[in-house]
Amino acid sequence: MEILGLGLAMVVLFVGFGLLIGVLFGFFGMGGSFLVTPALLVMGYPTRVAVGSGLAFVFGTSVIATLKHRDMGQVDYKLGVLMIAGTTAGIEAGKEIVLHLETLGMAGSIISVTYVVLLGGIGAFVTYEALRGGDSEGGVGHDAADGDVDADDIPAVAKKIQSYRVPPMISLRGGVSVSLWLILGVAFVTGLLSGFLGVGGGFIRMPALFYLIGVPVPIAVGTDLFEIVFSGGLGSFLYALDGGVDLSIVLPLLAGSAFGARIGSAATSIVDEDDIKVYFGLMLLGGALAVAVREIGAVYGIEMLNTVSMVLILGSALLVSGAVVYSSIAALRGESQPSSPA
Repeated sequence: MEILGLGLAMVVLFVGFGLLIGVLFGFFGMGGSFLVTPALLVMGYPTRVAVGSGLAFVFGTSVIATLKHRDMGQVDYKLGVLMIAGTTAGIEAGKEIVLHLETLGMAGSIISVTYVVLLGGIGAFVTYEALRGGDSEGGVGHDAADGDVDADDIPAVAKKIQSYRVPPMISLRGGVSVSLWLILGVAFVTGLLSGFLGVGGGFIRMPALFYLIGVPVPIAVGTDLFEIVFSGGLGSFLYALDGGVDLSIVLPLLAGSAFGARIGSAATSIVDEDDIKVYFGLMLLGGALAVAVREIGAVYGIEMLNTVSMVLILGSALLVSGAVVYSSIAALRGESQPSSPA
């Protein structure tokens, strides 16, 4: 039995994978294509199809998750629009680089190495910061979306960057004020990654918004998703023009993520922020390890490592999404229990 040209087992696999990715996407403001694209590469899809289909999946999932974050007031539209302006140019530049590398037969290996370096580096940094408690005792709590950010809750790097008053300065939600050029620079770099790696850019944009610009984590997640709606839509459209989007892959993934994204979005207002950063970092490290294993297998011709890589990708998504759901349930149970008398 075939559905959309795929066997039933493959359709079920894509739907289940989409469900897990949807939870991660809604919770972190990313987590879709940076796992989907390597998985498609491991399964033998051409680089162009893996990247383009990953972007198309990101577009659909980000629309669902953004609507949920909008309902919770966690989207800074001014910041989002400015990010879109810089991202558009970056996406086109990234796509052209991929197409050029394909003609040289080097696209797959270079993209894989870039994945490992970026995912591993950012994952290690975020995990280290979260485990040592960051730059403050409490971090930026989820209620920060409704008021100004305490100066003690802003990371030291963001404080240093905000001290450079290069006009024009832009005021953002939470009382944050930064240079327009910093916002556009972060947007261009993440747009370049979107077009080059086939990702929404969230795995670097979300930590950049917090650690570089100083935006509270809940607003960083919601605004990141809002921006991905446009960057993912533009990127998938550009790849579709070159035949790089396979709907038989994208539709089953979206079917599963439609439900998962709303679960993940709702969890951001329940789970402690330190947990968010730890889960985020561990997920990136898992993705980096999976891509590294796949690349080693390709270099030395060890087919078994491709299977190991796929297990690592699926396992990372399953463990982290499961941890998100578990933490949400534990937090809700804690809130529902009556306080004991002093």
